[in-house]
Amino acid sequence: MWKSIRKVFNDIHLYAGLTCGLIVIVVCLSGTIYVYNTEIREFFDSERYFVEAGGSKLSLDELRARVEAELNAEVTGIQVYSRENRTVQISAKKQGEERAVSYFVNPYNASILADNSEKTATEEFMGYVFSLHRWLLLDRVESPILESMGNRDLGRFINGVATLLFLLGVLTGIVIWFPQKVKNWKQGLKVKWSGNWKRVNHDLHNTLAFYSLIFLFLMAVTGPFWSYQWYREGWQKTWDTYQAPKSNESSEVKKEVEEPVEMAALGTISLDEVVLAGNASLDYKGNIRISLPEKPVDDIQISKYRTGFFARSGADQLKLNPANLEVKEANLFGDLPVRQQIGRSVKALHTGEIFGQFTKFLWFLACLVATSLPITGTLIWWNKRKKKTAKKKIKEPRMAEAV
Repeated sequence: MWKSIRKVFNDIHLYAGLTCGLIVIVVCLSGTIYVYNTEIREFFDSERYFVEAGGSKLSLDELRARVEAELNAEVTGIQVYSRENRTVQISAKKQGEERAVSYFVNPYNASILADNSEKTATEEFMGYVFSLHRWLLLDRVESPILESMGNRDLGRFINGVATLLFLLGVLTGIVIWFPQKVKNWKQGLKVKWSGNWKRVNHDLHNTLAFYSLIFLFLMAVTGPFWSYQWYREGWQKTWDTYQAPKSNESSEVKKEVEEPVEMAALGTISLDEVVLAGNASLDYKGNIRISLPEKPVDDIQISKYRTGFFARSGADQLKLNPANLEVKEANLFGDLPVRQQIGRSVKALHTGEIFGQFTKFLWFLACLVATSLPITGTLIWWNKRKKKTAKKKIKEPRMAEAV
């Protein structure tokens, strides 16, 4: 009975792997690189992100005043890093422009080092890596491939199918990993390097997949979140994070019933006092992002997230009254039910940022394994196929002699 069940799972595992193999190699290889997207950008474009620490930093209000005077623009947001040698990222919007531009500013002398209006060579490269990982570069193709959908949607769809097949391969692989004889289970935990290349290849496929199993499952089960609307909504409803789209009518009604609030002039909001107010409520070391309101009646929004080798993902968010900087609303990630924490961590679970650099390194290794699995798996299938063909050729002459 077990032998028959195992054969069914083995066939599903085989054909799922052969079907999506090439795409999985491309997606996982690009994913391996993109795990360290931030670190790669900061290394090759270090002049944007790092300065020589020394002396006293200027206050955020002084930085804001100097940037606004130099650019003749209005600061709309700021991101402050906990490290002393990091630049401050200031978002500023010039009059007549639709979007704000992010500027990298030296916190010691207020000099503007760069902005994100033009991409660097590193950003261009990482953009191609991301496009390959998410849309198989089809979004870069100008002429439409299909009339029924855009190229980006087509790439997203193909990627989603391949990811679901990979997930099926992971689940069936769990079953077929267990040996038919219990006494042989240790063979699946190590590679017999003294064997021939076929044995080594077989052991690499089984052993590396086993040790990477939980990471491969998490990457595969979260991947379709960005491919299919039905999957995204299913994920959100499963983990109790789904929010139905708000209609314009309900938004208008809400505006009508809003009570008058105390107003404050945007130019009088002190960024240094905002940071103090944020850190008073979020008393831990981390990076902080401030979004200033477009209108005096809107709230100041603060996001803060932890830093460090084992830093937990998930930002804490505050809304402050612009008139007196009192906390109107606090959305702390740690206060959420575990179910919602999982649901809101879909990106961190997919990229490995769930517990900082520690898990990113584990995901990096798992991505390398995932890239190799279609190759080693195909070689296993090919070797078995050749073996069956050879046996068949040997058997046919013997049958002829018997006749």
